[in-house]
Amino acid sequence: MTDKAPDAFRTIGEVSKALSIQPHVLRYWEEQFPMLRPVKRAGGRRLYRPEDVELLVTIDRLVHREGFTLRGAKKWLQSRDKVELAPEPVAPEPAGDPQLLADLIALRAQLADALA
Repeated sequence: MTDKAPDAFRTIGEVSKALSIQPHVLRYWEEQFPMLRPVKRAGGRRLYRPEDVELLVTIDRLVHREGFTLRGAKKWLQSRDKVELAPEPVAPEPAGDPQLLADLIALRAQLADALA
């Protein structure tokens, strides 16, 4: 982006120039995407953290390249956050009874045939 360190905060002008997005669009996206919250200094000066810039890149990709509406992009991002925050699923214990496993596989095949 600039000569700043990768973890440095960026002004709205720097982000706007780097991403080719007008500052008024960035401010509007702040209203539409609650997860986008740059730090605001005295006088309302916005400073974007690296994670804010990553989020803006994702929003830009979803809206301008993948054809999402703003509402659709917001829902996609919210669902992604829920998935990332969900605990890791616990792998089921292997079935101890081979006959039970065979019966379950046969039942699944019968259900698949019934639904086809």
